[in-house]
Amino acid sequence: MLKEFKEFAVKGNVVDMGVGIVIGAAFTSIVNSFVADIINPVIGYITGGIDFSNLFINLGEGEYASLAAAQEAGAPTINYGLFINAIISFLIVAWVLFMVIKGVNKLKRQEEAAEPEPEAEPEPSAEEKLLAEIRDLLAARGTPAEG
Repeated sequence: MLKEFKEFAVKGNVVDMGVGIVIGAAFTSIVNSFVADIINPVIGYITGGIDFSNLFINLGEGEYASLAAAQEAGAPTINYGLFINAIISFLIVAWVLFMVIKGVNKLKRQEEAAEPEPEAEPEPSAEEKLLAEIRDLLAARGTPAEG
């Protein structure tokens, strides 16, 4: 099992995966900022000032003007606005990944189309064919062929 792990790690899969995770984490912070700072204000403007991050259902006693006030008071809440933000973030990430994979696949197809077909082995000359026949006949007779 240790040998298999060494093969896996040496092939670069672990390094590639690590790089992907780090880039993914950085990309997540960019997407979260994009959703919170660009998308949500536009949606809020279109919907008349609704701030998704402040939408919640209070399960406790009392009235709270904002989610932050409810959380500060320790009230149990269902934060469906934050869930909406998470869905928007997911959709943006999924769309970007779809576009990246689509682009990579297109590049692969172009690369495969540009690669020349491997050349077939040239047909043996008439002399080579004749010599091969003679060799085969001698071998069939039991006479050792020198070569």
